[in-house]
Amino acid sequence: MDTNEFAVLKLFVVGILVNAWMMGGSSATDSFNIEPTPPQPRKACNESRLQWEVEVCCEDFKRDMAHIDPQYWCNLTHFISEYHLFTLCTETKSQTFHCYYPNPLVESLMIRIHKHFFSNCTMEQVVWVDPPDDTLTILILIPVFLTLAMIALVVWCSKRSDILA
Repeated sequence: MDTNEFAVLKLFVVGILVNAWMMGGSSATDSFNIEPTPPQPRKACNESRLQWEVEVCCEDFKRDMAHIDPQYWCNLTHFISEYHLFTLCTETKSQTFHCYYPNPLVESLMIRIHKHFFSNCTMEQVVWVDPPDDTLTILILIPVFLTLAMIALVVWCSKRSDILA
């Protein structure tokens, strides 16, 4: 028997033994219940109660924002924790009353809050400026030279394939 054939035969036998060892005589039915589980009945969304509770979240947010100077209302770093608590509150209340999140009720509340607190926070138009010519030239030439170098390397290696092999 050729040594390559013998090696393939040994690999095949070892593969069968490893497979048998890993399976260990267990089957999928040993550890899993194959009976289908009935779907859990989903409770209906209690929108009237949710309306009441998210209004409480809204009032808490308004009270928290009253402690922040209105000139800082457009700077997220000054009210990020209050806003996080507000969104967390609305999400928790939605889940408590079996409503998906976000839902139209919470969205309308969010829009109302944004109109009240953040309507004057429009950013000035950003003016895009080209980089300096030196920087632009470098940013263009580096990929061009790298591409040319890679092409030259491939051509050089393909010509020397008899020596490298």
